[in-house]
Amino acid sequence: MNTHELWLRTLVRSQSSGFSRNRRTERGASAVEYGLLIAGIAALIAVIVFAFGDSIGDVLFEDTCQQLVAGSGQGDCV
Repeated sequence: MNTHELWLRTLVRSQSSGFSRNRRTERGASAVEYGLLIAGIAALIAVIVFAFGDSIGDVLFEDTCQQLVAGSGQGDCV
């Protein structure tokens, strides 16, 4: 084995070990990115629920409440 082949093998080994090290780092970064994405979506849902929750609830459940009150003859939709 000449010096050129030895140098080439050393270079390939160092690149392959660096590649696996970088892959592990990228996996960790991907997990953090997905976690941040999920946290952002959860925060957005919370803001929407707090901002529009009452009005959405009124629109969706007003008819149901009226039907229940009319059927039972008791209670009041507030």
